[in-house]
Amino acid sequence: MSSTLRSSLRLRARLSTRTAPRRFASSAPPNPSLEHAQKTAQNAYSAASKQAGYAFEKVKTAAGPLGDRICGMLGAYRAPLAYNIAVAKELLKQVYVAERLQPPLSPQTWVETYTTLFQHARNPSYWREIVNNGQWKKVGLYGIEAYTIFKIGEILGRRSLVGYKLE
Repeated sequence: MSSTLRSSLRLRARLSTRTAPRRFASSAPPNPSLEHAQKTAQNAYSAASKQAGYAFEKVKTAAGPLGDRICGMLGAYRAPLAYNIAVAKELLKQVYVAERLQPPLSPQTWVETYTTLFQHARNPSYWREIVNNGQWKKVGLYGIEAYTIFKIGEILGRRSLVGYKLE
């Protein structure tokens, strides 16, 4: 069986070298905007990897021996992971700025929002209205989302997926 496998691999290797596509040099003139974009990307990469290196060092010092073990386990994945985290951070920053996201700063906004929520929750006509117009699905999804976030916080708080560790 081993010889059949070897012969079929040799045949495939011969056929693949015959039918391999050939690349020819491009005769297009240099594109200054493309070069600028590449230079910007390289600068962003170097800045992100530098920041990620600082972040990993801070985590190592904050976490102590556990941080050293975790960084040691990452091995060769450390640099790509740091880069991806930095890219995600920058992307989230851009979304935050573009969507003009910000927490409400005035206490009046908080009071108005929660007053409206509690008034709706106590009003039976509101519940009839959302059942009739189909918005109960949206309210249900928001409820499930809030419950899920609460449960994830509980899991993180007790540092265990199921129950508390008793001794």
